[in-house]
Amino acid sequence: MFNVSLPHRSLSSLCASLKLACELYPSRHVALCLDPYCGLGFSMWTLISVYSGHHSILIAPYEVEANPSLWLSTLSQYRVRDTFCSYGVIELCTKALSNSIQALKQRNINLGCVRTCVVVAEERPRVQLTQQFCKLFQALGLNTRCVSTSFGCRVNPAICVQGASSAESAQVYVDLRALRNNRVALVERGAPNSLCLVESGKLLPGVKVIIANPDSKGQCGDSHLGEIWVQSPHNSNGYFTIYGDETDYNDHFNAKLVTGCSTNDTWARTGYLGFLRRTECSQAGSILDETTPSIASRDSDTESIHSQGHNTLNSTTSSNAGGNTAATAGGVAGNEQELHDAVYVVGALDEVITLRGMNYHPIDIENSVLRCHKKIAECAVFTWTNLLVVVVELDGNESEALDLVPLVTNTVLEEHQLIVGVVVVVD
Repeated sequence: MFNVSLPHRSLSSLCASLKLACELYPSRHVALCLDPYCGLGFSMWTLISVYSGHHSILIAPYEVEANPSLWLSTLSQYRVRDTFCSYGVIELCTKALSNSIQALKQRNINLGCVRTCVVVAEERPRVQLTQQFCKLFQALGLNTRCVSTSFGCRVNPAICVQGASSAESAQVYVDLRALRNNRVALVERGAPNSLCLVESGKLLPGVKVIIANPDSKGQCGDSHLGEIWVQSPHNSNGYFTIYGDETDYNDHFNAKLVTGCSTNDTWARTGYLGFLRRTECSQAGSILDETTPSIASRDSDTESIHSQGHNTLNSTTSSNAGGNTAATAGGVAGNEQELHDAVYVVGALDEVITLRGMNYHPIDIENSVLRCHKKIAECAVFTWTNLLVVVVELDGNESEALDLVPLVTNTVLEEHQLIVGVVVVVD
């Protein structure tokens, strides 16, 4: 784990962008239930409320482990409209409270007050887990459209956040086989080998994103999967490294395109693969043209934030005629009828498994294994000496362990055309 350097100017810009996108006014009450040690969680716990003046209700995740209903009861008691949490909290509440809905109703817990529930993550949005959470707590008044995912990483803690007035998160279905060859092919819902992807929030004001080939450093076309590069006033400056080793990581924060538009601009490499798609939302937040066979070209405005003093924001808009796969945050907060560029995160670049000349993301194989048997609680996939290793956690009797081996191998072979070299069953 690398420690990054964020100067005061970057932190001020981060606070200003979040205040504008999430409408963090002094009258707001925001509940935070995520780790305060790094990334956006650290900024939300220690900085944002001081900058914006809103009230923060701090809930440590380890307290939710001891009392799973603590977070939800706090939202109901203080009638919190905006809350930030982690996938760990979402998963814990879903598993621990699945049989306690009636008891929660008797305690008069009502989640109808929640307007936005942002899951802070550095990964692909977990669609199935989010759907389970929304379906379970819909009985308590939770609006299924209020749950969204943010995206940030070490080079930039907050790239995308679904704001308070933003439309519902857009979703697309892509061909899983095409992703193995770094291609993005949109398909219909329910099509064979289709994979549902949800956008990771809306780009924050002042943030510009482009998709680049991580090897050639050329700008990717609309139908290509590439690395997400970001340009923002609140980018990190660099890593804390041993004196003399700074040049080893300069490329992470000062990358330049070899081909494409904006070859003179400096970008920070996120280390995550993804793609962009222009999305049109109606006033109700529904997705239009969801199954377009090709991704539209990008031609959007750039809104940049310059912080003067402490709370003054000046926004300037300039035209970006580059086209192709470049996205910027722009427009007026609250206008849900305008076009915006949706960022879809597919997976981390350093987690990609390359087998037989194709790229596989472990989460796709893990989800297939989890679906194949109800007694499989958790799963992990990785490679070892060119062998695909699948580790599964058995939630049952040891006598069922051997039955999982042929089931796991057949599932991975049928859905991903891969031969599993080693299957490890743990309890």
